[in-house]
Amino acid sequence: MNIAVPKEIAPGERRVALTPDVAGRLVKAGTSVVVERGAGEAAGFRDQDYTAAGATIAPTAAEAYRAAGIVVKVQRPLAEGTDELALIPEGAALVAFLQPLSDPQYATNLAQHKITGLAMELIPRISRAQSMDALSSQATVAGYKAVLIAADALPKFFPMLMTAAGTIPPAKVLVLGAGVAGLQAIATARRLGAVVTGFDVRAVVKEQVESLGATFLGSPPQDAEGSGGYAKELAADQQRRDQELIATTAAGMDVIITTALIPGRPAPRLITAAAVQNMRPGSVIVDLAAEAGGNCELSEPGSTVVKQGVTIAAPLNLASAMPQHASMLYAKNLLALLTPMIKDGALTLDMNDEITRGVCVTRDGEVVNEAVRSRLQGVSA
Repeated sequence: MNIAVPKEIAPGERRVALTPDVAGRLVKAGTSVVVERGAGEAAGFRDQDYTAAGATIAPTAAEAYRAAGIVVKVQRPLAEGTDELALIPEGAALVAFLQPLSDPQYATNLAQHKITGLAMELIPRISRAQSMDALSSQATVAGYKAVLIAADALPKFFPMLMTAAGTIPPAKVLVLGAGVAGLQAIATARRLGAVVTGFDVRAVVKEQVESLGATFLGSPPQDAEGSGGYAKELAADQQRRDQELIATTAAGMDVIITTALIPGRPAPRLITAAAVQNMRPGSVIVDLAAEAGGNCELSEPGSTVVKQGVTIAAPLNLASAMPQHASMLYAKNLLALLTPMIKDGALTLDMNDEITRGVCVTRDGEVVNEAVRSRLQGVSA
């Protein structure tokens, strides 16, 4: 079994799918790993690190893809411009963030190319799959980095400081959404000395927020947990009440970090333009939901803007800003997913297994994932 690790060519992507140590573990398990020259450079991994681990370096992307049984990537192969999909051998498997729910037509393209597509974002949220959960591992990176962005942009200290000139009070931070990214943001802001409040519509996370030393904000805590532990979409009147509560709280905050996402849907709007207008001048919003449209009404995805004296950062692909550790975590997610699937030198998919059934998008020239097929039917209708 040949595993190909091509260089990521999506704009701004600095991660690599396999790190040298994980490549070495796959080689020891009996697979061949072929890495495109320079694939790990942006993440701090040299070609010689891969060869020392037993991998082979291919001089070009075409050479890396050739004879691949499995292609592992971070971002899905581009289908326009440089047609990466055309380089993948028919019958091979592709493992990456495929975005099949937001772009179900891409799954059709995979099926037409006879590629078995395994989507990392569809890993089920079950105990057995925790080591494979790439969304969570990358959200950990994003939550940490978001606080550093906020601390850099805020014209104030995060911690309380006692100086000869007087005492400086700590910054006040509000984190919207207490999933993996939100909890990491809460923990990081607390380490930097801020006074932190966490908001979430799921009553179950109240204890987790408070265990990190933050105050939980609810209206009151709601039973709004959907499938996989994600928050579900709320009724319009409840959304309005939450917006009002957040707006009232935001007026006294120095930093707001938003992390609220609903898989396959636009991000919920939690911060209105009116709420931003009532915030203190110099305050900072970091919107981690920018890729799904943003939690803040005034966010401009991919940009940092100043609106009504408030700095609003809406970074895209934030995990890529810390590519070394992000790649290390992602590579271990891939290893955990692929190890039980590779048997006797071949990829074996047990569609009776909950994990395999969840991540498999295409197989044998067909779209097999029920959620993706439902999206395709909705598009055609």
